[in-house]
Amino acid sequence: MQVVFHERYREVYASDPAAAHGRIDCIVDELRDHYTFAEPVPASEADLLLVHHKDQIERIKQRTLTWEIAVLAAGGAIKAAELAVEGERAFGLIRPPGHHASPGSCWGFCWFNNVAIAVEKIKRSGVIKKALIIDIDLHYGDGTANIFFNNADIIYHHVEGNTQQDFLKDLEDFIAARKNYDIVAVSAGFDRHAADWGGLLSTENYTQIGKIIKTHAQQVCQGRVFAVLEGGYNHNVLGKNVKALLSGLE
Repeated sequence: MQVVFHERYREVYASDPAAAHGRIDCIVDELRDHYTFAEPVPASEADLLLVHHKDQIERIKQRTLTWEIAVLAAGGAIKAAELAVEGERAFGLIRPPGHHASPGSCWGFCWFNNVAIAVEKIKRSGVIKKALIIDIDLHYGDGTANIFFNNADIIYHHVEGNTQQDFLKDLEDFIAARKNYDIVAVSAGFDRHAADWGGLLSTENYTQIGKIIKTHAQQVCQGRVFAVLEGGYNHNVLGKNVKALLSGLE
């Protein structure tokens, strides 16, 4: 497992909770002694245009600092995907998040759809044909769903459940029913934790999530999995939850 990270992700580029001071630091502190870190490069405009409209890109470009960090986040997701297709599971410790970014619009602390850009890039390169995108964030990734609407090759699923057991069952049922994919991408939000906005999952549940995904990916796609950070806003538990997910995916 490699962690894709750049020091610039620590920068406070906006006033929203995803950009808050210390949010990335608390995750780095948990992971730095346990994983190898890999540094990404910014995504190109050609990469962004794989899923986004030109006018959206131009609008975001006017916000200089946000633009610089957002293209670096997209580049981090691409790096994680490329590591995964080479056989190395990877986690993109990136921000801003991305799953609320649609082809021509964005909201919810997101600017570009990091997971969608990464999946589309490796698909266009020919190294994969089909992918699953599993979103464990509290919020539905409307941007990802919009980008891949009616695309039979890229299946998006937002895991749901009113109890911990229902949530894990929904995940298990979804991935167990799929037998034809080349990679799994995880939109890894941690805001459904009991001490975060969602008030539901335990830290151990994130390890279980990782194990479920890993087990089925090993059976279907040689274990090709990458995940990227989406939500998660309680700095007291966020790093521990990320580490739990990664331990399950290992």
